Amino acid sequence: MSWTGKFLRVDLSKGTVKTEELNRDWTRQYLGQRGLATKYFTEEVDPKVDPLSPANKLIFTTGPLTGTAASTGGRYSVVTKGPLTGCIACSNSGGFFGNELKNAGWDMIIVEGKSPKPVYLSVENETVEIRDASDFWGKTVWETENGLKARHQDPMLRVASIGAAGEKGVLYACIVNDLHRAAGRSGVGAVMGSKNLKAVAVRGTRGVTVKDPDRFIKAATEQKKVLADNAVTGQGLPKYGTQVLMNVINEIGAMPTRNSREVQFEGAHKISAEAMHEPRLSDGKTNLATNGACFGCTIACGRISRMDPGHFSIASRPEYKEPSGGLEYEAAWALGSACGVDDIEACTFANFMCNEHGIDPISFGSTLAAAMELYEMGVLTKEQTGGIELKFGSAEALVKTAELTGKGEGFGLELGQGSRRLTAKYGHPDLSMTVKSQEFPAYDPRGIQGMGLTYATSNRGACHLRSYTVASEVLGIPFKTDPLATDGKAALVKAFQDATAAFDASGICIFTTFAWSLENLAPQIDAACEGEWTPEVLLEVGERIWTLERQFNLAAGMTAADDTLPKRLLKDAAKTGPAKGLASGLDKMLPEYYQLRGWTPDGVPTAETLKRLHLA
Repeated sequence: MSWTGKFLRVDLSKGTVKTEELNRDWTRQYLGQRGLATKYFTEEVDPKVDPLSPANKLIFTTGPLTGTAASTGGRYSVVTKGPLTGCIACSNSGGFFGNELKNAGWDMIIVEGKSPKPVYLSVENETVEIRDASDFWGKTVWETENGLKARHQDPMLRVASIGAAGEKGVLYACIVNDLHRAAGRSGVGAVMGSKNLKAVAVRGTRGVTVKDPDRFIKAATEQKKVLADNAVTGQGLPKYGTQVLMNVINEIGAMPTRNSREVQFEGAHKISAEAMHEPRLSDGKTNLATNGACFGCTIACGRISRMDPGHFSIASRPEYKEPSGGLEYEAAWALGSACGVDDIEACTFANFMCNEHGIDPISFGSTLAAAMELYEMGVLTKEQTGGIELKFGSAEALVKTAELTGKGEGFGLELGQGSRRLTAKYGHPDLSMTVKSQEFPAYDPRGIQGMGLTYATSNRGACHLRSYTVASEVLGIPFKTDPLATDGKAALVKAFQDATAAFDASGICIFTTFAWSLENLAPQIDAACEGEWTPEVLLEVGERIWTLERQFNLAAGMTAADDTLPKRLLKDAAKTGPAKGLASGLDKMLPEYYQLRGWTPDGVPTAETLKRLHLA
């Protein structure tokens, strides 16, 4: 129950679609979504595979709570080997696509091979077809979604697609669904493009069943009240979204600014959540039009923004005057603070570009920041950038490069390779703010020490959502820890990583963890799914998922040497704020982390650990 018990295997090379039964032993060990798809992927794909070759696979996957009445039960993930990182990639998205796939009767879609021509996958309950998409190739995500809805004459069709960035191999291309929700990191969109798969269009009307409906509804209702009563999930996120963090993180001196040369941005307040609520002088309207919710979500943290119609970026673009997906904290930081830009309208436009063309705003903004530093140093010239002056603080440069990168044109093609490859090409690899080639997000590890260990050990490259210790170190959830201390952070990171993996495997949003622990999740899983699911069982599932991902990365060629941070963060102390004088204390935390995980000093899981987790 709650799993549909079947999945689709789509071979694009052969043009075939098959139905297969779900491995029930694996559901007991890995639950679903991130966990179950990773198990299938690691069993079927050589870790040494070229991410952009037909031999790589792409798995669209739901969790057992996806499509149910559980709050935020609309999540899905895309699992593959990431072209940006060479690591296992699992990119999570909200919106309505995941629910539709589950309601069509499928737990997963495993996509393999490469189509000889552009195609899209049409899923209408049990009717599944590979259809020609030649007329959509080259189109934007917005054009593709609206075009497929018109072709199928169904406004309720849910579409996950790529733009030109995915088609042209931008290494951090996204898969976008519902116009502005995205499986956003590690380049899953580039893998989709390499297979000539333009979109997956789904309509599902079969419904989702649970093991014990009465007990499940009771548990789900009780936990929705917990979310509503919590200050973060019941008040802060609905009103301000994740942007509520902008001024907070800046004040504590953990805002990576101008390619992490600084830890505080003097213009943060101009691109903050509060700024999004302030009426503009030009037209009296606010940047924020409304908040929005994904399927089944009782938090509604999404931002829907309307641009200033007089802003230079849209002067001749009437289509961008309509409300669309607005700035979340990570995007506002990457497009704003990281590049020294304090123009909220320019940041909103660049965010629209990222949504429309399907690129990750975190990696784009951080890569642009590295390019701006190279330009400032004289390493990059105006001739090389196609006439764009890449100066820190330039809203014009942000706007131009966002469009070029999204379209895969001009200097945007270079930016689209990510900051590690860009900086290495021009002889300054230390200017790339990455871990395992993925740009790290909006928290400076000098001001929030736990996040340094989180970035360094993340299995998909630098990521905040694999272990959001900001909850504890800044917000005091579930308990307060000192953000400037390294003691105890190894245990904190491990606990967050394992619990997060379990939440990701369930099919619900990680933002529920501001209010929920595994004690809140377990009763819902237990009522929905066959078997017995306790917090202890879920924690072990999370640890098993984490260790399996680690095994894949080691087999792919990663080593303990990749569990590190950019030299700037390890050597250059913060110049201002509470962390003034501090660099990252990763060297103190990492050995303890390995020990707590049951890994060798070289970061390899021991035979005893693998046996305990049933991985050997």
